[in-house]
Amino acid sequence: MLKRREFLGGVAGLATGAACGALSRAYGQQGGESPRVVIDGNESVDDVFQYIKVKHGGFDRSVYRQILGAANPYKEGDEAIGVAAQDERSRENARQLLANTELADLDSRSIHIDNLETFISTRLEGKRTMAGWTLGQLRSFLLKRDEATIKTIMPRLSSLVIGCVVKLMSNEELISLGAKVFNPLPDSDIGAKGFLGARIQPNSPTDNIDDIRWQVLSGFSYAVGDVLLGTNPVSSETDSVVAIERTLQEILSVFGLTTAMPHCVLAHIDVQAKAETFDRGCTELWFQSIAGVDGANATFDISVAKMKGHALSRKGRYGLYFETGQGADFTNGHGNGFDMVLHESRKYGFASALAKHVGEAQVEAGRPAKPWVHLNDVAGFIGPEVFRTRAQLVRCCLEDIVMGKLHGLCIGLDVCSTLHMDVSLGDLDWCLDQIAPANPAYLMALPTKIDPMLGYLTTGFQDHVRLREKFGFKVNGRMWEFFKRLGVIDSSGKPTAHFGDPLWVYLKYRRAKNDSRSDELIRKEGESRLADVRSRGVFVASGHGSRPSQLAPKLKADIRRIYDDAKESIWKEFDPQFIKATPDVVPLATNSRDREDYILHPVTGEQLSSESSGQLEQLKMDHDGRYNVQIVISDGLNADAVMDDGHMLPFLNRLRELLKQYDFKPAPENLLIRSGRVRVGYRIGETLFGNQPGNPAILHVIGERPGTGHHTFSVYITAPSGGVWGQPGKVDHNMTKVVSGIARTALDPADGADATLKLLSTLI
Repeated sequence: MLKRREFLGGVAGLATGAACGALSRAYGQQGGESPRVVIDGNESVDDVFQYIKVKHGGFDRSVYRQILGAANPYKEGDEAIGVAAQDERSRENARQLLANTELADLDSRSIHIDNLETFISTRLEGKRTMAGWTLGQLRSFLLKRDEATIKTIMPRLSSLVIGCVVKLMSNEELISLGAKVFNPLPDSDIGAKGFLGARIQPNSPTDNIDDIRWQVLSGFSYAVGDVLLGTNPVSSETDSVVAIERTLQEILSVFGLTTAMPHCVLAHIDVQAKAETFDRGCTELWFQSIAGVDGANATFDISVAKMKGHALSRKGRYGLYFETGQGADFTNGHGNGFDMVLHESRKYGFASALAKHVGEAQVEAGRPAKPWVHLNDVAGFIGPEVFRTRAQLVRCCLEDIVMGKLHGLCIGLDVCSTLHMDVSLGDLDWCLDQIAPANPAYLMALPTKIDPMLGYLTTGFQDHVRLREKFGFKVNGRMWEFFKRLGVIDSSGKPTAHFGDPLWVYLKYRRAKNDSRSDELIRKEGESRLADVRSRGVFVASGHGSRPSQLAPKLKADIRRIYDDAKESIWKEFDPQFIKATPDVVPLATNSRDREDYILHPVTGEQLSSESSGQLEQLKMDHDGRYNVQIVISDGLNADAVMDDGHMLPFLNRLRELLKQYDFKPAPENLLIRSGRVRVGYRIGETLFGNQPGNPAILHVIGERPGTGHHTFSVYITAPSGGVWGQPGKVDHNMTKVVSGIARTALDPADGADATLKLLSTLI
């Protein structure tokens, strides 16, 4: 099963199944390819449904979706599924129609009917809508009334209504509303007014527990980290997940923080449940990414029934942790013809409904009904096919803060950018300054803005320090008192001489473990361990610039170097010499016209060109069913990751040696794909293996997105039955396992081959 980063990032591709309906359509400005929606002004109609009736003679759900989508500020993701407005006039016409529409009428016409739609309605209490209210009246009410009054109607607002009302608000209005509605976690300041928390995200490209531990100690040295210690794992193997869980748990236990903050390994929720069964007590808060429709949730290998079962099992202090993000549904082929804002609102409805079930479990366990449940909106993780600019990122975050809060959720943000978006390091600071006044519950926290494993830009430890200085935000009280005891801040809340010194925190950590050695010996050991971590390319922040909120000059220079390398790598293509040096190579190409087309329109990288499709058909005839493994190599978002010395040949040689040793029958050819996305591997499997006996496998080697400081590649391992391969479009990410982070500086290529064979053996 895929982890979140594969679902949201490396596998992103556009949905193309949006219904055209009967609205007037025009073509947009980006390449003359993407249709947009035109909505003319009409004084004879008042609301959305009258407009549809007059223009089309009766209700048409596809037209309904287009009008609602056209009310959004422009984003590439809405254009991709055909619901973006043609121009500002059409957008304002759509908003006016929407403002005049009664809430009850909106709720009487579902945007999408599935099991999730039914489930999210269970969160509603009392009358579903306010009789006679229009969406415009609701907007005015929310902007003018105080928090207590707003909270009296929140349980009656459907996810559709909440998703629609934000479309009518300016950024300033969203900030105003976000800054007066709060849903703090129980017995906590997290999510309260004036508090900005931090989820320390101590990721390691190899799941090395020392990498993870030292990033946490570094965060504590900056008085950062009060919401969660949450690691995104490379491996979802149970023993690896348990080892990380126990590492995080041990840090909290040593410092006496187990009731102040939970830990979590962000593996699939089924894996976390398995880890808990394997090693009782190792898990606390359980994580799962969620989507806005049944089909997209199936790609996550979850369903309403499965998640409800997990929610009802959460009887401890800590409940559930969700992650979402605009665009995740349509990039995986489940846009269903409606816009990203409404998808996102449905996700919040899903989380809110599940929170009610966690509350039921808490009551059954004799605890207060209010559960520890929160949601992290990962805005900007996917790439320019969702939205491209810093202004769009800000708009997305403000929409999501308000929608989350109106759903009664404690909502945090991962304000982030991929290296192929038009958002720079400096732009992220600007975005944070625009978003902070809306007071999200928390932000991500890494030693620097660069994640060493996920390859994206997000919030660093010292960004938190800067935001606290600028906006006066506070840290959850129990952790703030801990930071004082730790000695990194003084009694007045000012940084001490130990601020930004992870070795000091290591000394305190060892003392708390009753280590009686001298300070000098402990610090010397710490220096050695810290050097080992840094030698693996994992940043551990220490010190600062002229202000505590500024990176130390050398570290700042290192970040700039990696950023510049990533910006260059994203545009690299396979070198002719590399192609020539690859043994038994068969070069193929996708429908991407060039690298820019591939980056901006991922769907073009998911299908082979007609010429390459013909080559593949001929290869199938030549193979005549003799082989059950096909190796595919794609450039992905970083051709350097595949072409770097010591990467591909050692991996291929070891992999083929193992395949032969374990009696697999690999095809002799290595299919080399220019501008290849993960899904093109599935299409290759359909052609080569459709209806072939057994469980033939595609091993798809692909360059990961750059920006980690490493040039890493992944292997996507897919081995359903030949009958499943024979059903076009059936094979998707939920049938795939992944080995990621392979590079000479991370998971050694030969070891990556071993891990690939191990996972393949579990599938066949």
